[in-house]
Amino acid sequence: MRMVDIIAKKRDGGELTTEEIQFLVDGYTDGTIPDYQMSAWAMAVLFRGMTARETADLTLAMAGSGEQLDLSSLEGIKVDKHSTGGVGDKTTLVVAPLVAAAGIPVAKMSGRGLGYSGGTIDKLESFRGFQVERTREQFLQQVRDIGVSVIGQSGNLTPADKKLYALRDVTATVEAVPLIASSIMSKKIAAGADAILLDVKVGKGAFMKNLEEAETLAKAMVAIGSQVGRKTVAVISDMNQPLGFAVGNALEVKEAVETLAGRGPKDLTELVLSIGSRMLVLGGLVSNVEEGRGKLEELMASGKAVDKLAEMVEAQGGDKADVYDLSRLPQANIIHEFVAKQDGYVEAIDAEAVGHASVVLGAGRLTKEMPIDLAVGFVLHKKRGDQVRAGETLVTIHANDEKLLQSALEELEDAYTISTEIPAAQPLIYKIVEA
Repeated sequence: MRMVDIIAKKRDGGELTTEEIQFLVDGYTDGTIPDYQMSAWAMAVLFRGMTARETADLTLAMAGSGEQLDLSSLEGIKVDKHSTGGVGDKTTLVVAPLVAAAGIPVAKMSGRGLGYSGGTIDKLESFRGFQVERTREQFLQQVRDIGVSVIGQSGNLTPADKKLYALRDVTATVEAVPLIASSIMSKKIAAGADAILLDVKVGKGAFMKNLEEAETLAKAMVAIGSQVGRKTVAVISDMNQPLGFAVGNALEVKEAVETLAGRGPKDLTELVLSIGSRMLVLGGLVSNVEEGRGKLEELMASGKAVDKLAEMVEAQGGDKADVYDLSRLPQANIIHEFVAKQDGYVEAIDAEAVGHASVVLGAGRLTKEMPIDLAVGFVLHKKRGDQVRAGETLVTIHANDEKLLQSALEELEDAYTISTEIPAAQPLIYKIVEA
């Protein structure tokens, strides 16, 4: 085979064979296919697309390009959860212990965050001593013992995807849906999942800005799951405003614990119950979403969901006392109130603007090497549709640097839109996509 022929075939709208796709993934991984040829192929995919079968083949080839985690020694159906990312998205911190408390094993690998705030792994490090790097056997044994473990992603997981992802970023091919879908799904498959629940974000604070784009991506990923024998369900949820009230690492951990205890924000609680109940269905524990929801609400009310998080924190080297006493988590030195300048109703909160402001404050990173400040971030007091008075607090800012605080304030100025009219209600969950 020759890569130039594969490029030409896709350029002309042809369907690549399984062998051709395997050839290009193997060649790009081992360096025999150069960046410039892979760039040309990626651009051809952007314009010509890929069939469901081609996309599934690409996903499996990338999943097989490095280490693959074998979870077969764990009892039950292993259900993984993935979010396409957003501002204030601390869903995994709630869903993982909650679903595990219900009896579904959760063996999850997560990444560090680039952009609005830290990733799940960064947030978990708000618990002093929490270890995100574990051996494979430690990881699996912990899931056997307590039903849940969330660790950092293996360095050799899907190396083909890592190379292709970096290339797409600098060749204007990030938006190619088959490449986005295969990138996400290859990591889930390599991580050993039997079933996959996808939270596809849509809106100003998400990668997919409109519902049509989000639905296209969701359908592509669900189709891949079907093609490769993994039950897959996608929930398309709103990211036009931050999720919950907290944006930042330790602040989001606090909100996650409150949500596990049944005292969380309405939107975060609703999303967690929607996602978690579907994970129980995928895991075969319940027959329908309503039954799953009832079970999860019981676990929140009884305190067992919080206890499961405490078990996980202790098993991974942290102090479980931090779970029960949230004042022990990292605290910022400066507390500043950002107030409304007029009476009215919150018409919109630009999630992207809030996200940028959190990065300015130090809660997120723009490069992998950047340190993040676990203590800083925002607590929102008003969300879309809420009434406000001039001088009333919109956001409490937690900062550790006066200059960064001032810069973040400038970013926040444009984040809130206050109007005299009550805005129309906007859904939290737009659609459920199943095979």
